[in-house]
Amino acid sequence: MPVLTRDEAQTRAHFLDVQRYAIELDLTTGGEDTFTSHTAIHFTTRRAGDTFVEVRCATLRSVTLDGTPLDPETLLDNRLPLTALTEGPHELRVDAVMRYSRTGEGLHRFTDPADGETYVYTQLFMDDVQRVFAAFDQPDLKAAFDLTVTAPDTWTVLANGITTRHDDGRWTAATTPLISTYLLAVAAGPWHSVTTEHAGLPFGLHCRRSLAPHLDADADELFEITRQCFDRYHEKFDEPYPFDSYDQAFVPEFNAGAMENPGLVTFRDAFVHRSAVTDTQRQTRAMVVAHEMAHMWFGDLVTLQWWDDIWLNESFAEYMGYQTLTEATRFTDTWVDFAIARKAWGYDADQRPSTHPVAPAPEAVPDTASALLNFDGISYAKGASALRQLVAWLGEKDFLAGINTHFARHKFANATLADFIDSLAGATDRDVHTWAQQWLSTTGADTLTPTVAEHDGQWHLTVTRQGQRPHRLTVGAYDRDPLDGRTLVPRDRFDIDVPHTAPLTRPGPRPALIVLNDQDLTYAKVRLDETSTEAALRSLSGVPDALTRAVLLNTLRDMVRDGELAPGDYLETARAHLCEESDLAVVEGVLAFAATHIGDRYLTPAERPAALGLLSDLTRDLIRRTEDATHPGLRLIAVRHFIDAATQPDTLRAWLQDGHVPGGPELDPELRWRILTRLAVLGASDPAEIATHLAGDPSATGEEGAARCRAALPTPAAKEAAWNALFHSDTLSNYLFTATAQGFWQPEQADLLAPYVARYYEDAVPFAARRGPAMAKAAGRYAFPMSAVEQENLRLGEACLTRADLTPALRRGLTDQLDDLRRALRVRG
Repeated sequence: MPVLTRDEAQTRAHFLDVQRYAIELDLTTGGEDTFTSHTAIHFTTRRAGDTFVEVRCATLRSVTLDGTPLDPETLLDNRLPLTALTEGPHELRVDAVMRYSRTGEGLHRFTDPADGETYVYTQLFMDDVQRVFAAFDQPDLKAAFDLTVTAPDTWTVLANGITTRHDDGRWTAATTPLISTYLLAVAAGPWHSVTTEHAGLPFGLHCRRSLAPHLDADADELFEITRQCFDRYHEKFDEPYPFDSYDQAFVPEFNAGAMENPGLVTFRDAFVHRSAVTDTQRQTRAMVVAHEMAHMWFGDLVTLQWWDDIWLNESFAEYMGYQTLTEATRFTDTWVDFAIARKAWGYDADQRPSTHPVAPAPEAVPDTASALLNFDGISYAKGASALRQLVAWLGEKDFLAGINTHFARHKFANATLADFIDSLAGATDRDVHTWAQQWLSTTGADTLTPTVAEHDGQWHLTVTRQGQRPHRLTVGAYDRDPLDGRTLVPRDRFDIDVPHTAPLTRPGPRPALIVLNDQDLTYAKVRLDETSTEAALRSLSGVPDALTRAVLLNTLRDMVRDGELAPGDYLETARAHLCEESDLAVVEGVLAFAATHIGDRYLTPAERPAALGLLSDLTRDLIRRTEDATHPGLRLIAVRHFIDAATQPDTLRAWLQDGHVPGGPELDPELRWRILTRLAVLGASDPAEIATHLAGDPSATGEEGAARCRAALPTPAAKEAAWNALFHSDTLSNYLFTATAQGFWQPEQADLLAPYVARYYEDAVPFAARRGPAMAKAAGRYAFPMSAVEQENLRLGEACLTRADLTPALRRGLTDQLDDLRRALRVRG
């Protein structure tokens, strides 16, 4: 299937303008497999010549150009040639039968096992528009859209604009402003909806009917976050919200966290919490709301010209999401979560062979397939970190002035990195162009290392930079509390620029702890001098500020990954300090790294039982600490990780039979499936018990839980059945594939799984080619045999990378996984 190249897009953009699409979708024909799509495209050519339109259909029934029929047989793969066009206006009409998707691409169709109701929604990002309607599918050919949808009588149709229902089963949506093709959105089904009005606009929340009680329980919180962010963005941005309504639809089996369709943001419906969650999880949901709303301006109002500038969309929304949430809502410590979770994602991605600049060179993104690979920790977390550093260097006033100039210049149009930098440069005397070259066009993370000297009643700091970027950062100096010797008391905080020409001199004896990048304002790996390392390991919980603790924990994490700190020392540090940690994001981040990276990968099989024992002891201590019910979020995190670290089934079996953890919490569906998964891994469950639990929770997440459990059972029959479902039946949806893959690979089952390591490389390649980019990405991320930390796995993977038939999405996934495997082998060594 050909993908659109940058050169083709530029040629087409110079050749034609697109004014309007009139799209009619009929969802009442074709049963469970297909729907009909009729598209009328009104466009103008600037000269005589040829071009093409994209459509990926089951059947192309008819095509007319300016009233003259074209031969449907000329459609080759997904391209319909339009030849001998004369200069001037044209109308193209395309009538086609399209296929529903079960992979989260195009028009995804889902039947809820809880009640049998069916829902469909679009995800048209990158090049999936053509799965739903014919289009000149590139971001810089913006147009107005008129949409009509015929749906079953019991359904509601949502779209980018306000929709109106007619007596004949048709729904029409208000004409959109000029938007890119990938931003058109439809969500249809028997939605449960909660509505309100704010600032003169209708606001709505929508979910499956089976999730209605859970959405109702959180509707007030979601609307409050939405209103607070909406109002704060209007304080920041001169341009008003550019669309006629604001709907947020929580949709099933969604591949991303959310999608910024103007007027109709779609979210994965796991954000409708049907089980207990921590406040950090609520904060994460709120951040996604803020992130997607920022896209209404940066991404939707002003859109990238080509996909090499995807960071302009995602980095901006990521930065604005965290910053606006901090400023406008009760979630005032969001940058701690960013530091411990999102930033670690960026650092990891930036140290792999697949790293790329935040703003890649045009030749590095020659087509849509290569562009899709850049949705990673660099385009999100590193780019947002770079913008945070820019604001620290530039000042927020000048930064926002440049942003507002950018919106005014390019509203309802497209812009490039050069346009963005020019807008910023006009608001400041600083050399933004040089900053952009140093920060956005380079790869890798700088490393900042302190050297400390002390004499004549003063201490002196020199910062060595391994890298090439300028940094403005805060240095924190801490002394030991003389009363307890463990608590660290802030003595001084001061800003420095790196590189600097001479040592920085401060009065007094050297502090016990010196922290570079104390407020996490720059993006760099930070090291500690020897004295500070000892203080951090001994007194981490005595550091008063959560953001500083997050910076220190990232340093310790990097040291483990780089072979400078033994994994066991990290675990002992966690054991010593985590019971005194108050920030839930920090607790979750440390436990996740300790379990997933250290316990599952960095320690040998002989060392792993002791690590699981330490994690069990640590989480048991946290459970005891929270017996007074004053810290339910911390208790929930501890219970989850205690389950995951269990090496014996007795305690988990007792909890499952009693229906609760002693002292709470009650076992909700998430905890029940979590326990049952661990029991399955340990060989303490069976298919009959899994079926019984599924009968008690016949929901979509119940089906995923059951699939995960069945794949986790340590029997040859269970593994073979799971493998066939993963790679040979092609019937699993995107979510059921992921759940099955998550259950399959378990460190405890190395001998049983050994034959499947080689089979993975044999089967994943044709699977990715058959099922497309989304499933290829899932196969590379979730089905990869990461639990097999062995040289033979690495050898097989490196050989696979030489294959010419690897799809780009799978190649990128394998490249990243194999680099993580090499790192794990180095750490073990």
